[in-house]
Formats: sequence, C-alpha cells, structure tokens
Amino acid sequence: MWWQTNILTPTRGRGFYPLTDAVAAAVAEAGIAAGLCHLFLRHTSASLCITENADPQVHADLERFAQRLAPDGDPLFGHDDEGPDDMPGHVRNLFAGYQVTVPVGGARLLLGTWQGIYLWEHRNGTHRREVVVTLQGQTRADRAPD
Repeated sequence: MWWQTNILTPTRGRGFYPLTDAVAAAVAEAGIAAGLCHLFLRHTSASLCITENADPQVHADLERFAQRLAPDGDPLFGHDDEGPDDMPGHVRNLFAGYQVTVPVGGARLLLGTWQGIYLWEHRNGTHRREVVVTLQGQTRADRAPD
C-alpha cells in the first residue's frame, strides 16, 4: 500500500521545529503496520533531520556549527537575492539534507529513544514550509493471519 500527505509547518526564523508527532499521526492515519516513511522537504533553504530530542543544547550547538560552516553575509557568496542569509541557507540545506526515511513497525515510527524528526529552518524570516510524507508498507489488513 502507498499513502501520501503533506505537513505544513510555519517557521518564525532560524531554529528546529519538531515534526515527530505530526509524522507519527500520519503513520497512524495511514494504518501502516510495517514499512517505510519517507519525508521530503520542498524547499532549498531549510532541512530535515533526525537528531537529539531531549537536550535543547544540541540544537543550539548545531546552529552555532552551521553559522561557522556558512555565515550570513559571507563575501564568498554572490547569490543574495533574498538577503545575506539566502545563500548560507542553501549551503546548509545541502549539508544537512532535505529528506529522511524512517522505518515503521508495529504501526509506529521506529525511532531511537533520543531521536526526533525536525525541520531545521536556516533563514531568519518567517516561512511556510511543506514536507511531503510518503508511506509504503503493509496495513494490518494486508498481513496474513498467524
């Protein structure tokens, strides 16, 4: 079975926005008992990631690292059509990624204890980000009786 939906996430500037609960709800709605959940971000200046979900210092540290990797206003970048954070956002997207896949088992996401799914906004302004959720797998009804 294949199933697809979108998650719209408004952002208020740089930072990590939790998606785990929304993705888990999509898995539950689709009725997938075992399979794969693929997430695809339809933007080039934000990222999707699976990272620490307990200590917010991890997100602060990652943000500081990204600032070092691709600082706003770096004279190296010529593309600044939407401001000094425009090209750094694109660079960060390439390094952090725009898609993740999570296994599904027992009708739930098989994330580790300290893992969470996040949209990582790389721009300073407000945006409306769209994540395509595609699920593929067996439903309980598809499974052969024991």
